Amino acid sequence: MTVLQDELLIGAEDPEGLRPLVHLADQVLRTWQPAWSPFLGARLMEEALTRLNKLSEIGWHRDGGYPGAERCRLLCHRGDNVETPSAPIQGLLIEGNFLFDPLSPEDIRNALRDMGAAPDQIGDLWVRGDRGGQGLCSPDSAAILHEQRGRVRDVEIRCEVLPIEALHLPTRRIPRTLQTVEASCRIDAIASAGFGLSRAKILSHIKAGRLRMNWHDVRQASREVGVGDRLQLQDRGTLEVLSLTRTKRERWRVELRRT
Repeated sequence: MTVLQDELLIGAEDPEGLRPLVHLADQVLRTWQPAWSPFLGARLMEEALTRLNKLSEIGWHRDGGYPGAERCRLLCHRGDNVETPSAPIQGLLIEGNFLFDPLSPEDIRNALRDMGAAPDQIGDLWVRGDRGGQGLCSPDSAAILHEQRGRVRDVEIRCEVLPIEALHLPTRRIPRTLQTVEASCRIDAIASAGFGLSRAKILSHIKAGRLRMNWHDVRQASREVGVGDRLQLQDRGTLEVLSLTRTKRERWRVELRRT
């Protein structure tokens, strides 16, 4: 698959991330046995599905453990293999007292890595009040983390493996369309209107790295958005820009879909 691999990786945004998936596809073609990828971030996953769907004899199925998961595993299988086995994903409870030290999903992710879990074996993570968080991981990482203790700054945490059915999964938002009229197409203006937050709050999210555009980090509030762009805000969902129309008063009528 060397020549095809080169073709698939030409112009790729993340060739190093795609290369193992091309090798996985080659393995499945040779062995006829379906195989799962590690957890992939949304940006890499979208590029992978766009490029690897060019392989006519190969099919792909994604599963992140629950509907709407951002980080997912991809099942690679021969095109005529219609059976989809359950994804090898385990639930994880992360307990700790964060009453005086607010927790973020990235804090949990860093702590799990320090406890021995490989980054690509960790799926979505979310905070549950001030008592810690929950998340998803591979069975191998579950075996490493079960009943292990670690730390997030000065707070001790303890991990316990749970069935996915026992987790309090993030609420899946019902998609809705909204319209707003703004003076500009700046990302802070659109995000403020779409997520229902003040400009100042959006700026704080940008500085903290919680707002992304098309899965890329955003560092400039003045950056403009265009039709088709998507904004992702941690714990707030996604905004997709459906249309931008100039008004007679030289403002912008913006149509958004929030999920």
